Amino acid sequence: MLTARIQTAVSLIYPAQCLGCGGLVGSDFGLCAACWADMHFISGTVCEGCGVPVAGEADGFRLECDSCLRHPRPWSQGRSALIYGGQGRKLVLALKHGDRTEVAWTAGGWLQRAAGKLLEGDPIVCPVPLHWTRLLKRKYNQSALLSGALAQRSGLEHIPDLLGRSRRTPPLEGKTRDQRYRLLGAAITAKPRRKDRIKDRIVLIVDDVMTSGATLSACADACLQAGVSEVRVAVLARVTQT
Repeated sequence: MLTARIQTAVSLIYPAQCLGCGGLVGSDFGLCAACWADMHFISGTVCEGCGVPVAGEADGFRLECDSCLRHPRPWSQGRSALIYGGQGRKLVLALKHGDRTEVAWTAGGWLQRAAGKLLEGDPIVCPVPLHWTRLLKRKYNQSALLSGALAQRSGLEHIPDLLGRSRRTPPLEGKTRDQRYRLLGAAITAKPRRKDRIKDRIVLIVDDVMTSGATLSACADACLQAGVSEVRVAVLARVTQT
């Protein structure tokens, strides 16, 4: 009874605000009707490689988008929660560059729903890594916040430092797909002290945005080289024009 009264008092003093616009909403970490309408959640038939919507209906055969057909992925399955646009893009940028770390918990729920069967088989969850210099500047790795939220919601093992960047690469925004692959090279590797824990296991790699897939490919290759049996990927948002 006392706890309920305290929670009521707190809600009166600090009413729940929309994650997007800051307006009042009915529950913490929610979205108002206007912001919700501008979220492009992915549903229906999707590409097995990256989760982007594809035309047609599932027929028992593997479906892939044109991008995944042109550039085969080193991971087995991939899913995305959102199309990178509208309010979803604003929330991704707020999490990545705006110190809006509270977005990660709600986004972890969106990832959990999108990932679906990718969570089966007791996979280890890990994030795409940041180079230590970028981590020092940003203060946190947004992908690690997302992977942690997903793992906690799903009851899965989370290893936030499974992968590391051995060298700093320039920002990939605006680069072509080929440029992204050349810049990454062998920059991402599995941490030697983690190899025993991941050998012959399934790993689910989490990132905030997928554009060309170059970063996720480098991460998947690093995991497979370290003895992982299968790699899957889940991203918060998928860029549809690459």
